[in-house]
Amino acid sequence: MVTTYIKIALFGLLVSSQLMADMPKILSLQEQAKVVDRLLEDKVKTVLPQLMRDNGIDMWIVMAREYNEDPVIRTLLPAIWHAARRRTVLVMFDPGEGQEIEALAVARYDVGTVFKKAWDKDKQPDQWARLAEVIAERDPRKIGLNLSRYYGQADGLTHTEYKAFNASIPKKYQTRIVSAETLAVNWLEVRTPAEMTIYPQVVNMAHHIIAEGLSELAIQPGVTSTENLVWWYRERIKSLKLDTWFHPSVSIQRGDKEQFDHLHTFDKRPAENIIQPGDLIHVDFGITYLRMNTDTQQHAYVLKAGEAEAPSYLNKALKNANRLQDIFTDNFKVGRTGNEVLALSRQQAIDEGIKPSIYTHPIGYYGHAAGTTLGMWDSQGGVPHTGDHPLHANTAYAIELNAATYIKEWDKEIRIMLEEDAFFDGDTVRYINGRQKNFHLIPRQDQNHVLGD
Repeated sequence: MVTTYIKIALFGLLVSSQLMADMPKILSLQEQAKVVDRLLEDKVKTVLPQLMRDNGIDMWIVMAREYNEDPVIRTLLPAIWHAARRRTVLVMFDPGEGQEIEALAVARYDVGTVFKKAWDKDKQPDQWARLAEVIAERDPRKIGLNLSRYYGQADGLTHTEYKAFNASIPKKYQTRIVSAETLAVNWLEVRTPAEMTIYPQVVNMAHHIIAEGLSELAIQPGVTSTENLVWWYRERIKSLKLDTWFHPSVSIQRGDKEQFDHLHTFDKRPAENIIQPGDLIHVDFGITYLRMNTDTQQHAYVLKAGEAEAPSYLNKALKNANRLQDIFTDNFKVGRTGNEVLALSRQQAIDEGIKPSIYTHPIGYYGHAAGTTLGMWDSQGGVPHTGDHPLHANTAYAIELNAATYIKEWDKEIRIMLEEDAFFDGDTVRYINGRQKNFHLIPRQDQNHVLGD
């Protein structure tokens, strides 16, 4: 008996070492802060000027009070700031073509290395009055504020702050206030070359953790429940000193009478839902690292006694979902709206005999980020407003969708629900760290290779 336990332990260590062999290094918190600040400084310098000019806004003001942060200001604060302080007012002014953005903080101190202090309280006790002076000194043509009806992440200016700001500036500047909705969305959605050097490593981390969980390291068929696995993922994330932006979900499809219900894939599953041989397991999982988010859905198959691979009918269902991914990403074109890409992709898939559901979203600073919405699972006819936002180059997406396939052996329809992070460079879509093209097998088989291009 002791020998058996030793063999099991050694096998677990072997599987663990194989799964973690290529796991990227997770930096110390101090090193992470340096990287975050460097990426921010680079983006303000290299990307923001053109975004402001494209939107015709020469002054962008982002402000928030402590613990009531504008979603945009969170992306502008230095890494060691966990929130705005008192009232934090950031001013970005474009002096004109060929000149760098002037980044100011109407605050008591510099805000990181990017925003320089522009308020001396001893000389001007009133913060609002100093902000009015900063505006008058630069005389902007358009003042962009984060006001948006359709994008929550571009609607961060509170009613109270807006009223106080309006009351503090001369009437001629009140008439120059415009919504910075598109500018804010562009800022959030565009990924820089420096970010895209790092993002593959972040997604690689997520893939490794998913693979660990979808193995005998975390799952003992007949014992482990879906809820056990959910909390295994939460504990694993914490043990690696990473963060998650949503609670993972685990669901099962199997050869029984239960029909697919999309809500169940995002809802809490019953704790007594024990994972069994022959189950098709689905995991929805994401991490946050260096202010970059991942969002991934993958599947595993639990081998029955005597099986060395997943049944051919399940492999065919996975191939249908991979084909749907190809159809969808091939339709990405700069200038096309999300609704246009959705409609083209659905029709092509249906013509090829695939039953599609597409619900893809931007990803980056936020998991469900601002940008082009390409369907929602309950809005397959298109999404008003956010689905009308055109695709831009250098943007990232969680390619989220499912393909339904009737399984004769189970006498029902199943869904292969895939989600993989991808980057659109303006010409093509590439998966940031590959995509699932084979099932994770439990227990592991040597020949199992999960990720493809």
